[in-house]
Amino acid sequence: MTGRIAGKTALITGAASGIGLGCAYRLAEEGANVMLTDIQVDEGEAAAAYINEIGGNARFLSHDVTSEEQWEAAIAATCEAFGSLDILVNNAGIGIAASIIEMSLADWQRQQAINLDGVFLGLKHGIRQMKDNGGGSIINISSVAGLKGSATLAAYCATKGGVRLLTKGVALECAANRWNIRVNSVHPGIIDTPIWTKVANPGLLSDGANTIDPDELAANGAPTGRAGKPLDIANGVLFLACDESSYMTGSELVIDAGLSA
Repeated sequence: MTGRIAGKTALITGAASGIGLGCAYRLAEEGANVMLTDIQVDEGEAAAAYINEIGGNARFLSHDVTSEEQWEAAIAATCEAFGSLDILVNNAGIGIAASIIEMSLADWQRQQAINLDGVFLGLKHGIRQMKDNGGGSIINISSVAGLKGSATLAAYCATKGGVRLLTKGVALECAANRWNIRVNSVHPGIIDTPIWTKVANPGLLSDGANTIDPDELAANGAPTGRAGKPLDIANGVLFLACDESSYMTGSELVIDAGLSA
């Protein structure tokens, strides 16, 4: 395939649905070899199969981002399948909303493990591979919640704010060592993805409820009044992945319809 990142290889976590899936489709469309990883095996395998059917080059790997052993295996499998690792999209994440006085320590730690520890492990092992392979681009998916606080989402904000500053510190380390690895964060606003059907939100939802309507949320909260789509974020990720953003590192790409303005 031809395209803006033709011949490069991308590993995308949480790629079976939502923003991760949108990124997988968009990067494959622009010529990248794509390794999709997720704990949702059926959905991930179907996504990789679809990319291959339309002329792309994709593989799927079951991957728990909280496991260092599985991170090492995922990067090794990516390099074995495609020969290199040029782009890493740390996207996997969960949302657990609750009052800080009601949230369990177990939920706090689980959200930290996936949203922040998972990014740390991706950076650690992704950079080890990239610095010996000529460099690359790492894109960490944070959130508008990594820029501003929100009631009942303090624990989630902590993880996404952590991703934001972890990104900056690692970007400066890569630059100081001249490793030719750029590290940037993306901050989505209200995006129409399946995360809203899974978010644990005992502080805001009635008993038995398990969904939030992103369109309704955006209508009441986003300046433009509408929710974004995964493609809106994927286009930003593509920009950070390709040479058009070669002078950007340690930066924040905010895609939130003015929510944080």
